[in-house]
Amino acid sequence: MNVARGTWLVFHRQISQIIRSPIWIFLSILDPLVYLFLFAPLLQRALNAPTSGAAYTTFVPGLLVLLAIFGGMFAGFNMLVELRAGMIERARVTPMSTVALLLGRSLKDVANLLFQGGIVTLTAMLFGLTVRLPELLLGFLLVGMIALGMSALSNGAALKLKTEGILSPLINTVGHPLLMLSGILLPLALAPVWLQNVANLNVFSWVVRGMRELFAGHPEAPVVWQSFAVLTVLTTLSVYWASRQFARSIR
Repeated sequence: MNVARGTWLVFHRQISQIIRSPIWIFLSILDPLVYLFLFAPLLQRALNAPTSGAAYTTFVPGLLVLLAIFGGMFAGFNMLVELRAGMIERARVTPMSTVALLLGRSLKDVANLLFQGGIVTLTAMLFGLTVRLPELLLGFLLVGMIALGMSALSNGAALKLKTEGILSPLINTVGHPLLMLSGILLPLALAPVWLQNVANLNVFSWVVRGMRELFAGHPEAPVVWQSFAVLTVLTTLSVYWASRQFARSIR
């Protein structure tokens, strides 16, 4: 069986499980909407933005990156459930490649992110957010790559660690510095110079800046294409490493 067909079959099964649990869909969009309604209104005065739409143009791109990072990072817990249920063990007799078995699961997380992101963006437009369709699609491609890479890493880590007792603190230890040093909630231009220099080592700070340039209508900005280039490399390496962990787990 080729990789594309195997990926589709796994993806279809994973998505079907979500559709059969509508409460899960509701909970998946509740958290970002809380940020949108309870945090974003504070930004107009904090950023000295001329309009609420300008504040949302700054905040929404960062919120989408936040959803991609943490949505992907928590994918490993579902992998642990499947591992204990014997689903990964059964993969030993399947003709699918380990890349397909991994990609199908990770693409489910990408689809969930795009669904969440679409709801958030449409809701923000009611409050004045304006963004052109080509730039919006590029932005969704960017965060989709983040979700794919982070989901693959999380799934690979779950297969290697095999316990929530280590995976959970690992996610918190890695995730919170990534969040604080990426300028997701507030632009890093408001931070001290030393903190900005540290944040420049965080690839997600580039991505957040790139997303904000896209939403502002500047797709030609260098940081946009730098973000695409770096994420392409990191996502490819993440999928490769995680698929090797999958292969080791079913030997």
